[in-house]
Amino acid sequence: MAATGPDFISLQVRDIERSARFYEQHLGLTRRPGPPHAVVFATEPIALAVRDAVEGFDLDAVPQPSGGVALWLLAPDAQAVHDALVEAGVPIVSSPIDGPFGRTFTFADPDGYRVTLHDRG
Repeated sequence: MAATGPDFISLQVRDIERSARFYEQHLGLTRRPGPPHAVVFATEPIALAVRDAVEGFDLDAVPQPSGGVALWLLAPDAQAVHDALVEAGVPIVSSPIDGPFGRTFTFADPDGYRVTLHDRG
């Protein structure tokens, strides 16, 4: 028996509501029903969630929470999202470039997760 691929992604955060509002306000994500310890978004094809940190995980003890994992999200217009994030004062980790995945840039969310946004699937 083999795994078929990613099916769910969750980010452990310090404050679920703060993080949920960030993703709603800045990326336009919408909530769907989920467990009480998480906010699950209606993202396709894989659900994305922000959740309470699991017992024993301390976000303040790691220099950069996403470490070696790269989280990429698809958006119809990456440049427009970038410009809105800059205007809102969200830290941009890497400036927009054009490449094989379209317009691409990376920002940091409220917990320091680095998220790359691109506009070509």
